[in-house]
Amino acid sequence: MSFVSHWQRYEFPAVAHAIAGKSPADVQRALDRGRDGLDLDDLAALLSPAAAPRLEEMAQLSHRLTVERFGRTMQLYAPFYLSNLCKNICTYCGFSMENRIPRKVLNDAEILADAEVLRRHGFEHVLLLTGESGRVGRPYLANALRLLRPLFASLSIEVQPLEEAEYAALAAEGLSAVMVYQETYDQEAYRRTHLRGPKADMAYRLDTPDRLGRAGVKKIGLGALYGLSDWRADAWFVGLHLRYLEKHYWRSRYSLSFPRLRPHEGGEAAGQPGVTPFGERDLVQVICAFRLLSPEAELSLSTRERAAFRDHAFRLGITAMSAGSRTNPGGYASAPESLEQFAIDDRRGPAEVAAFLRGAGYEPVWKDWDPTYDGFASAKTERSQSRETLDLAKSRVF
Repeated sequence: MSFVSHWQRYEFPAVAHAIAGKSPADVQRALDRGRDGLDLDDLAALLSPAAAPRLEEMAQLSHRLTVERFGRTMQLYAPFYLSNLCKNICTYCGFSMENRIPRKVLNDAEILADAEVLRRHGFEHVLLLTGESGRVGRPYLANALRLLRPLFASLSIEVQPLEEAEYAALAAEGLSAVMVYQETYDQEAYRRTHLRGPKADMAYRLDTPDRLGRAGVKKIGLGALYGLSDWRADAWFVGLHLRYLEKHYWRSRYSLSFPRLRPHEGGEAAGQPGVTPFGERDLVQVICAFRLLSPEAELSLSTRERAAFRDHAFRLGITAMSAGSRTNPGGYASAPESLEQFAIDDRRGPAEVAAFLRGAGYEPVWKDWDPTYDGFASAKTERSQSRETLDLAKSRVF
């Protein structure tokens, strides 16, 4: 059995209809059970229109549960784009193959140049991203991990789906986590927005977290791209996916992200066919619903969102935030903005975001993971040696 066979038991329109039909009594029942563990029916109630008038109550409970489990801390991380080369045609992505933009794959020297900038900012957690292309497959990623493993405490990837053996091989190179977002669980919307390329194979992508679990990857990230279809139903299917994985691959940790459609090269605009409205209040409802469903899950909020929104929403259940993000390969060292995947909104630097968090009574956490957790305990990865390692690595490639 895989998640695909589990997912096929449900029809997306039927789930959307069931969520829309939830009553205030259903919402009350879910809130009453908030501390005792919610099921997927409770999640449906909390995502429903009937829950909207109870959003303040949901937010207060979500905040309380988060502080109890994680304290007043916030992990800071940086996305690190290695390539914008892609074989897919997707209607929502600036890297789509049909977009006539300059393409870039970072070489070793360029990878280390961006790494040096991120280390100067204090980052210890980086998320490596690429488009889908054979040029940035397992060998390329393994090389990038070997270059960066001595420099950062935690290395995550958000790249094309790979085979189980490939994930296991990358874990042996120091990979800590893999983020693989389904974009939408609506089969019709998925077909409409993924026009060509390997990503058009919806079932293969749906089963990617299964391969990660079998490969023993320590943390698996899930999410939908809200705005491609009915957001309430997409969020419910994320919950279905999470519960399935927690049951079958209980040794892994899980994180959730909440990306929304953003302006990008060649993209659809809000209000056009195929784009579903998903506002900030809707985003708050989804965040709170997932915190009540899973008090242990790590919830992430990216710089796609406005600074003013992030300054308020982070208290509602978020445990990780990106800062000072660039969404283009080489963006930290050279910043060619024309190559960006999508537009970001919160353009504050990492130090400014960290200062805001401290002023709000939270502790910005640059490091809560160590290479020793991934089996890298040699002197090469000791943090006191990282500066020397960076200089040595640079001397080999510049």
